Amino acid sequence: MNRYKSVIAYDGSSFSGYQIQPNGRTVQGELEAALQKLHKGANVKVAASGRTDAGVHAIGQVIHFDSPLEIPEDKWPTALNGLLPNDISLQKTEKVHPDFHARFSAVGKEYRYKIYTSSYRSPFKHMYECHYPYALDLDAIKAAIPSLLGTHDYTSFCSAKTEVEDKVRTIHSIELIQKHDELEFIFKGNGFLYNMVRILMGTLLEVGTGKKSASDMGWILSQKNRIHAGKTAPAEGLYLWKVYYSSSNEEEEVI
Repeated sequence: MNRYKSVIAYDGSSFSGYQIQPNGRTVQGELEAALQKLHKGANVKVAASGRTDAGVHAIGQVIHFDSPLEIPEDKWPTALNGLLPNDISLQKTEKVHPDFHARFSAVGKEYRYKIYTSSYRSPFKHMYECHYPYALDLDAIKAAIPSLLGTHDYTSFCSAKTEVEDKVRTIHSIELIQKHDELEFIFKGNGFLYNMVRILMGTLLEVGTGKKSASDMGWILSQKNRIHAGKTAPAEGLYLWKVYYSSSNEEEEVI
């Protein structure tokens, strides 16, 4: 039995999320259905670096699965993409050590959140970027970022539905890139809690509109209570961009 690691991309617009659910189309469900066809009806379970919610996209989601098939690494995308729907694409596959785990071997993740601020909603962007047609003080947002960096208990910035008890995480960087009426926020950290990036994003937007101040961030963190942070930003602007693993491979350096 071989263990394979794959990088996949998907458009989350038509999915109920990554993880299989009793009712609803999911990324995991489509992946396992395609693998079942390739394995002539045998069930093949897929593990991912983490779940994404309904409407959230991925550029660099990482999965692993076990297979007895000896397909060359560079042939896996051709073999599986022909069986997958158009909104999921296998980017690359490599054979890895049996101890590798897409989730537990990860040492960091990068998420990106995309916003466009034009006055009118675009029919071509509304499923892939968050429309936020309000004046934003970007200097205030940038001033709020340093307080959110480092190692903290991020209870205030995660959903009340979060099941994990340890809510301490490390955010290495939050970068803001502006191009005309588009904003892109890049979050890098050792891991993120349920809805954490979207709540951080919603809070930063409230700073940008004056509903909160940059100096509030430290206090919000210290309260360890979700009610003090901002609203959860919409799903469509969020992308799981990359997952990092300890490796000598230049593309997988520890962040």
